[in-house]
Amino acid sequence: MAKCIVTGGAGFVGSNLVDALIGHGDEVIVIDNLATGKKEYVNPKARFYELDLRKLEDIAPLFLDVDYVFHQAALARVEPSIKDPITYNDNNVNTTLNVLVAARDAKVKKVVYASSSSIYGDQEKMPLTEDTPGAPISPYGLQKYIGEQYCRVFSYVYKLPTVCLRYFNVYGKRMATEGAYASVISIFGQQRQRGEAMTITGDGTHLRTYTYVGDIVRANMLAAESNIDDGRAINTGQSTEYSVNEIAKIFGGPTKNIAERIEPTRNFCSNKLAAEVLGWEPTMDLPAWLPEYKKEMGIN
Repeated sequence: MAKCIVTGGAGFVGSNLVDALIGHGDEVIVIDNLATGKKEYVNPKARFYELDLRKLEDIAPLFLDVDYVFHQAALARVEPSIKDPITYNDNNVNTTLNVLVAARDAKVKKVVYASSSSIYGDQEKMPLTEDTPGAPISPYGLQKYIGEQYCRVFSYVYKLPTVCLRYFNVYGKRMATEGAYASVISIFGQQRQRGEAMTITGDGTHLRTYTYVGDIVRANMLAAESNIDDGRAINTGQSTEYSVNEIAKIFGGPTKNIAERIEPTRNFCSNKLAAEVLGWEPTMDLPAWLPEYKKEMGIN
């Protein structure tokens, strides 16, 4: 049994990870300020602390005697970071630095950092591999990239074991259904449930790789147990991609097009490194999951 901290453990990915760790028999501490997370998502067997990661003096004592830290907390999504880069930087960069400092001082065994495919920006060469140079085109992507570099530096300078997982458009249980943090899948689901036309940004031909939350959770647990400890980044995404138009077609129903926004045209993932060094491969593909989601939402 390990003692773990999950930052953002009241959020989408974090709460699913907490459930899996507790199911594995681990002791779990959740740190979340509930800015976007929900307290009802926190597993009752976890120890929950409503704290702000920007305050190092408040969180540092919780890291004592901890084995693994899963840093999931962040203000996510590209568009909101463009509108408010200062708040996003404070919550995505400064918090990551505090987590690494607290983990270093407490001598934890490893920090697993939740990064993002947004670090790649808009690349021409596909699929995206870990050797593809980072070229973020949003404050959020840049902030996640800075977090990766901090992990690498802390591993090199302070000998703190770290590993970074680059998520590709995660979907599944407890994903945000409204507001700036909702994904295209949940937005379409909500619109279909209300009998509205699905809103497609631009011409709907942009391609994305979508990854099931259960697969992301498993990647985190494998990363913690692996011998990867030098801050390297590993893609954790499906190896298939779908256009927004294709997703709308699977949902079925009317659509309408809205103004295009700043975003990559593709983010096709190569997960070969994850298979090689973590023994990880995704088990769920989006078209196989969507019919069950539609059923749960009451969508015909």
